[in-house]
Amino acid sequence: MGIINRAIRNISRRKIRALLVIIALGFSMAIMVSIPAGVLANQQTASTASTNLSNVISQTSASINQTATQIDCSLAPSFSGFGFRDSSGSGTSGGSGFTPGQFSGGASGNSGGFQPGQFGGGTIGGQFGGGAFNGGQSNPMNESLYTDINSTISGVAAVEPILQASEGQNVTQNLSFNGYTRSITRLDVQYTIEGIPLTSMVNSYPILPTNITAGNNLQAGATGEVVLSENNSAYFNAGVGNTVTILGQTFTVVGIYSPSSVSQTQTLFMNLSDAQTITNNTGYITSLAVFAQNSDVVSQVATTLSTMHPELTVTTDQTRLTQLQTLQSTYNTELATAQSANNQTYSTAVEEIAIVVVATSLIVLFVMLYTVKERTKEIGTLKAIGFSNSTVMSQFMLEGILLSIIAGVVGIAIGLIAAPTISSLLLPSVGLGGRAVAGAVVVSGTSRIGGLSVATLNPELILALFGASVLLGTLGSLYPAWRAAKIRPAEAMKYE
Repeated sequence: MGIINRAIRNISRRKIRALLVIIALGFSMAIMVSIPAGVLANQQTASTASTNLSNVISQTSASINQTATQIDCSLAPSFSGFGFRDSSGSGTSGGSGFTPGQFSGGASGNSGGFQPGQFGGGTIGGQFGGGAFNGGQSNPMNESLYTDINSTISGVAAVEPILQASEGQNVTQNLSFNGYTRSITRLDVQYTIEGIPLTSMVNSYPILPTNITAGNNLQAGATGEVVLSENNSAYFNAGVGNTVTILGQTFTVVGIYSPSSVSQTQTLFMNLSDAQTITNNTGYITSLAVFAQNSDVVSQVATTLSTMHPELTVTTDQTRLTQLQTLQSTYNTELATAQSANNQTYSTAVEEIAIVVVATSLIVLFVMLYTVKERTKEIGTLKAIGFSNSTVMSQFMLEGILLSIIAGVVGIAIGLIAAPTISSLLLPSVGLGGRAVAGAVVVSGTSRIGGLSVATLNPELILALFGASVLLGTLGSLYPAWRAAKIRPAEAMKYE
């Protein structure tokens, strides 16, 4: 205990110098522990990205395989407004006097002109025509214009009209460019309604969610009922058997499902007639799911559909497969790039840690050498009164180790707060951007398949740093302590 007490007293006698040394060593230790934390975070990011990508690709492939005979139809953007009421207020099959991309008549049957954000008699602003329906990817369609598909086109087994609308808060954002500022308003989506016709065919075709985790799916003829995604359930704070209010109307929750694709995360399902009623858009839809009698006639049906209704964008299973393969190729390239970056990060980390270890050892070495030189007479006195070489050597080594341990504690404190910042400054981060898969269709935009992990200190790294503190303190003070032990008392007493 005498050696330890003397080591502590010797350090405390030179408080300012000890403090400066501890701060310098502490930052070195913080860098030493933050770099591995950053490497682990980057590896976790790449691993999460790889896992999530594989899951998305698998889920989308399964969805495509389940819909091998499905043909998706939606109104092309250039035909926005097709089939709306004409300027006289009467419904027309093609919209008399209609110009693609414009609305020629009143949305409610009068001649007051179309009001953006509504369609087909709708009175709820901000849902349709304003970019909120179907995530802004589809345009509203007059359902009556497409009754000929089932009856006219050979090879069609069923046609399922779908209405999709999103509810949320309008958010205004100012954008500046070249000295000009423009305000734009977008919808921050809280949930998306998907109306499906609950006829006897509902169990024959994959138009409802399949991964029900609680309760039951919607049944033919059901009304006033909804199936929520897990995200919806949390948003409404409602489970099976509870009621939720959607656009002023109460619905009973009959089931909860786990989304099988990105696009379903915020989507709830209900009867098409209910969806049309609560949005005041009876007779209007946003897309059609056309099912061929078998996969052999899908291409023929799609071609006939495009010819009969050129205003429609027609997407087949083969198109979705091609999109998926392109997406998979793109992400495989990005994953390879991320792995390469990870390897480079690891090499950089090893080099930086080696530099820090050397720098820390040199700091301890030079500080202890200076201490030995400064205390030469004291060493001579200790040896003159009977201290052995091993005792003197232990004394100085212990001082160096204590300084390093205290610096290690300081380094851990700095690392706990600043590890993300330190690692981001010293190491390149690995992340993925690109496209997200929505159902069986690739939706343009940006999405991070693997979220960026943040560098944090775990117990293993903290214990490793304590071990490194002891080791570096030992290595750095070894030579100065040996040198102190070799000083002869007679020579030490003459030292000025």
